[in-house]
Amino acid sequence: MKHPFIARLKNKRWAWQLLFVVGIHLLTLLVFTLYRLVQYIALNHMIDAAGDASHLTAFVRGCWFDNVITCYVMVLPVALLLLAATFGYARRWTRRATVIWCSIFFALAFMASAANIPYFAYFFKNLDSSIFGWFGYVGTTTGMLLGESSYWLYIALYFVVLAVYIWLLRRWRRFIDRRIEQVADARPHWSAMVVHLVFSALLIALCIFGIRGRRGYNPIKISQAYYCHDPFLNQLGINPMFNLLTSTLDDLRKENSELHLMPYQEAITNVRRELGIDSLAVDSTQVLHRRVVAEGTPRHPNVVVILMESMSASLMQTFGQQQPLTPTLDSLYHTSLAFTRFYSAGIHTNHGITATLYSYPALMFRNLMKGTVTPRREGLPTVLHAEGYHNMFFMTHEAQYDNMNAFLLTNGYDEVFAEEQYPAEERVNSFGVPDKFLFDYALNAIRQRAEASQPFMATLLTISNHPPYIIPDWFHPKTSDPETQIVEYSDYCIGRFLAEASKESWYDNTIFVILADHGKLVGKSEAELPQSYNHIPLIIFGAGVTPALYEGLGTQVDVMPTLLGMMNISYDYDGFGQDLLRTPRHTVFYTSDTHVVGRDSTALFMYNPKAEQTFYYDVTGADSLRATTDSPHHQQLRSYAFSMVQTAEYLYRRQK
Repeated sequence: MKHPFIARLKNKRWAWQLLFVVGIHLLTLLVFTLYRLVQYIALNHMIDAAGDASHLTAFVRGCWFDNVITCYVMVLPVALLLLAATFGYARRWTRRATVIWCSIFFALAFMASAANIPYFAYFFKNLDSSIFGWFGYVGTTTGMLLGESSYWLYIALYFVVLAVYIWLLRRWRRFIDRRIEQVADARPHWSAMVVHLVFSALLIALCIFGIRGRRGYNPIKISQAYYCHDPFLNQLGINPMFNLLTSTLDDLRKENSELHLMPYQEAITNVRRELGIDSLAVDSTQVLHRRVVAEGTPRHPNVVVILMESMSASLMQTFGQQQPLTPTLDSLYHTSLAFTRFYSAGIHTNHGITATLYSYPALMFRNLMKGTVTPRREGLPTVLHAEGYHNMFFMTHEAQYDNMNAFLLTNGYDEVFAEEQYPAEERVNSFGVPDKFLFDYALNAIRQRAEASQPFMATLLTISNHPPYIIPDWFHPKTSDPETQIVEYSDYCIGRFLAEASKESWYDNTIFVILADHGKLVGKSEAELPQSYNHIPLIIFGAGVTPALYEGLGTQVDVMPTLLGMMNISYDYDGFGQDLLRTPRHTVFYTSDTHVVGRDSTALFMYNPKAEQTFYYDVTGADSLRATTDSPHHQQLRSYAFSMVQTAEYLYRRQK
């Protein structure tokens, strides 16, 4: 015997239409939860084992955010199907159109959820608008996605889940079709139409409320997902498509087109005081301009800068790594001028280039090498070029990537060597040639340049330690995980290059600078922004460099003034750096796509502008951070970091 409710439904087309859309809604939420469960299982090692937060809460809040995206897609079908059924119209084609509609839009939403798993594994953040920066390099991006085998599982998962989802939608639609066709095709009584119209309006309003996500003045924001001190669980609850859409919309909003951390005048005043230039007259276009006068006789050794891709300090035994992944770097660390507490300005390669070479800090997700008009920057290449240096830049991939070719040639480099100059057969993936070829090619080009009478600066940007990982057959790593094998290979290539360079006539008159463009996630994350993403090695050795261990703080913007100070070269300077050997830092600042950070030897302040979330940590522990509460000291860090980033924003806007 059928349930009384089902029996009544048999005579009510409106009710069957309602059941149809409710079924789709619930199925969609189930699929989103499935993806969240896969992320939870695949990345559970990122969860703080010592934490006591409820893991179930992340899933509950995740369903909340999933419902927002589901309501966005379902509001139109709900309105059309229920209103049509209210007046007795419930044709099969309307439900077919609904299935097509949902298949298309939820396919995009599920794609974001599937892609978010490897994306989060690499960046320790959810998918956001920064991915659109990859869309300008379709071939490179496609090669990266297809070339990295660890991504294949998630690509396959997406297509399997999508196929099952569409199959279930069609089965559900056919079931509803059969039930509605059993209902007599008669015009509803006016009283029934009024009742159904009222309920339809209520359900449509409920769907709109689902889009808004909450009561109160403001709609739901990602800050609603934060409920504990575990950064992984807090972010697990955020629907990737929701994060992608909101970050994109935030980028497009006029009020969010620039950072507003504090008033510009206050920020600039603070920064000038910090950099010791508060006594100079202020030019609104060059608020940090000053003349740096060398103390000794200028000298002009050759300069070789090696920017290693994703080389976190955590990958070195010097900094606690258990496996011997970097024998070359570890050996150099103890025979060079080595920095123990050195940080990258951001988390992308373009940040590493602009900060290291031009003393310009990262502004969260922005690529400061791009623009309708290629930006102009004064930096290490322009100063050395004015001193008579011939500057060369070597990269593995295409020259147009991140606008590198135009930017570098505009700002002090004489030659840029890229994939276009290399033999096609040497290309191994979407990022071009491997590190070994890059170093061999650069060594030959440097040898030819050294035959001229002028000094040179050569900058080499490696790539191998970036997915997709390509480990050559001839290389025999000691570890078994591709994540560590590629680090061994990258270190080997550095060692081989230096060994070959030591045989060259120019070697003894050259300063070598080795550092990373940024770090990467190594092990578990202790905070919303993992320390391993910004803590990087800096090693300087060669002509006139006294080996020493520098245990003070430093950041990439300090490379230019520190190196030029060692060379006794005077220059005009608009940057944010300090000569660490003459003016040690008491505080550093850096950013990620989502966070602004200020830290010193005892404390760390971290702020997420979009989520409006602030985090405080004690950094005095030997191995980990300890979450703590607000304090006057943290407020000082806040003021310092905000001042630096806001001043950088001001200069960026003035130049634009």
